[in-house]
Amino acid sequence: MVGDRLPSRFIPAGSASANALLLVLALIALLVILFWVRARNNARKAAYWGRQTRDLYEFTRRTLEMNLHLEPGPQLADLVYEIFALEAVAVFDAELHQVYPAGYWQVDPRELAQNAYTFSTSDDDAAGGVSRRVVRLGSAPVGSLVVRGDTSPLINNAIAALIALAFDRYRAFANESRIETERRTEQLRSAVLDSLAHAYKTPLTAIRAASTGLSEMGHLSAAQAELVALIDEQAGLLGDLTTRLLTTARLDAGEVSIHAVPVGVAPLIEEVVASLGDRLASMKVDLDIPDERLVLECDRQLMVMLLTQYIDNACKYSIFGSTITIRAVKSRAEIVFSVRSFGQVIPINDRERIFDRYYRSTTYSNRAAGTGIGLSVAKRVALIHGGSVWVTSDETEGTTFFAAIPATARKRVS
Repeated sequence: MVGDRLPSRFIPAGSASANALLLVLALIALLVILFWVRARNNARKAAYWGRQTRDLYEFTRRTLEMNLHLEPGPQLADLVYEIFALEAVAVFDAELHQVYPAGYWQVDPRELAQNAYTFSTSDDDAAGGVSRRVVRLGSAPVGSLVVRGDTSPLINNAIAALIALAFDRYRAFANESRIETERRTEQLRSAVLDSLAHAYKTPLTAIRAASTGLSEMGHLSAAQAELVALIDEQAGLLGDLTTRLLTTARLDAGEVSIHAVPVGVAPLIEEVVASLGDRLASMKVDLDIPDERLVLECDRQLMVMLLTQYIDNACKYSIFGSTITIRAVKSRAEIVFSVRSFGQVIPINDRERIFDRYYRSTTYSNRAAGTGIGLSVAKRVALIHGGSVWVTSDETEGTTFFAAIPATARKRVS
């Protein structure tokens, strides 16, 4: 019939309308394919990131369960290699200066890891499949991480951050363990000192009683009397040392609490100087107490020990015949005692440690006999009063030991 249109399926293939239709169909098919590929890629990406997230969580959990008694480097390298299924891993611990590899490396991982740390290199080499990260705690570099395998830059950053936290936990644990070991060692040492000091007391008392009895009996020759006097003198020195050991042990064990009473500062210093008359005979002594009315609330016996140690120390290490200046002044809420003498200068490195028990400066160790106990007792006496101690030393001003003690005693001292 003239004017009738043929159905589309009967349109000849070569016509313009047919070509246009095919083009539309091809475009639709292409769009469908593109959407399908994108969806598939998104699914793969989602699966990839899901796997990476699970691995990261597992790594976090396992690092929290690490044995902190062992070096963290080997454990961390093995965990990264195992959990993230990498070809090779190397962890560098800068503090221990050790590189810990895992997996198979075709080149030396030590050089790679150390160079990453030394030159502060953090990069991802896609061609070589190697990623490097500087491990940092805050802004401070503490090591490095080098990995070869299928990971993303973000995951590498996260692994490096977790390694830094693991390093920090290990350092903190090691420090706590060291402090606890030192505390237990000090407790044992104090117990041994206390036991020894008590054991020495009985024979020393017997020796002094015997020497005193011999002296009182008379009829001794000059040589015999001299020997008896020497026995008595040395027994007295041993007795003082034993008392000092007992006090040290009790101070460290926290068994000594102060019995504070008002004490005149000037009479206190004069008492100590008088007790050391023989030691000070060859020295000049200058007492500098601007305010004779100064009063200190303190444990008198403990303060006598502190001042005795300071002055005795000055006697040992001063130039023969030089002046020892003993001073006490009030500064705000404290009374500051100082003992100045002139002798060899104490090195700067020794000034921080000279109050530690058993420590003796190498400058003085061969000049005078000593145990390294006295100044530690002085420090502990000051601390138990709520005070502090320090020392200054130079060729012009000499060496001065200070003790700053609160003028009013604390209510309770542990």
